[in-house]
Amino acid sequence: MRKEVILTTVGLRAGYGGKPVLQGLEIEVREGEIVAVIGRNGVGKSTLMKSLIGLVPAMSGSIVYRGEAVEHLPAHKRARLGMGYVPQGRDVFPRLTVGENIAVGAAIKGGGIPEEGKQRVIGAFPILQERWSQPAGTMSGGQQQQLAIGRVLIADPNLILLDEPSEGIQPNIVQDIARNMVELNRRTGVTIILVEQNLDMIRAMAQRAYVMDKGRITAAIAREALDDAAEMRRHLAV
Repeated sequence: MRKEVILTTVGLRAGYGGKPVLQGLEIEVREGEIVAVIGRNGVGKSTLMKSLIGLVPAMSGSIVYRGEAVEHLPAHKRARLGMGYVPQGRDVFPRLTVGENIAVGAAIKGGGIPEEGKQRVIGAFPILQERWSQPAGTMSGGQQQQLAIGRVLIADPNLILLDEPSEGIQPNIVQDIARNMVELNRRTGVTIILVEQNLDMIRAMAQRAYVMDKGRITAAIAREALDDAAEMRRHLAV
């Protein structure tokens, strides 16, 4: 039985300064999927993620999340509906401790850090328990990436938008993050949209992929085709 569609875009145009980067883009993601969005640098992948969460406004077209049109909602309201966004470059608060960063994520739902949520976060990324009182800016890039994901997980999202999580991170930490996200998806059913250039991470996480070029989806790739190294390198070539 196919699961319900959790997110769809139809004719989505969005960009900067009145100039569209996304050119009528259309995707459909079902509950519980891990879907990668791949393509060369500069084709609009990060703009898509920012548009989905509401940081880049839609010029036209629609974004429907769990049956509700959200293209006109601000980012914080989309987050309260269950959308979580982990930006490229992590963007943790460097002077705040790990715990304080997590508390910022929890504030989306109001109140402090729920114990159940904290256990979900440190269950996925145990290093965060060890570094709970440490300023985030003193952590390694890989640890900061885990913190950025944990800051989203604390709000118990239905959908996580994960933008270039492998960027600037050592390979063993990339493997840990991929494994932990797949396990989280398996255990909780959280849906993940992954923008990524790292072929190993794409293969480790994604169940299928969309290919972007010049602000449009140009191909859809099934899981078995993700193992075709030559084809994947063609889509990812800079």
